[in-house]
Amino acid sequence: MVSFLIRCIVTGLGLWLADALLDGIHIDSSRTLILAAVILGLLNAVVRPVLFVLTLPLTVVTLGIFILVLNAAMFGLAAAFLNGFQVAGFWSALAGTLLVSLTSWLASWFIRPGGRYAIVIERR
Repeated sequence: MVSFLIRCIVTGLGLWLADALLDGIHIDSSRTLILAAVILGLLNAVVRPVLFVLTLPLTVVTLGIFILVLNAAMFGLAAAFLNGFQVAGFWSALAGTLLVSLTSWLASWFIRPGGRYAIVIERR
């Protein structure tokens, strides 16, 4: 549970960056931002794996590029569930997905599987 909450916070940070940096993404309030992060986390945990299995042949044929389309679809689906979360179109959803993924990837360097965070200091 702690790990899911930390991942939602990181996703919320990525959504906030997407709202601040991209013109095609708009989030009305901080409440909507939190709800969007939770919904996006739930969609990625429940719906995305099912869609990934169903579209596996297409993903293989496109050498994995179709995963970007799946991620953009999850982003757009999350926006469809919330009134205060607007995504202008596919390219905005794709750019937002890439920004949220980049933020999550950077944060995963510091977050361990159990939700613990770690800062590594290497002395030479």
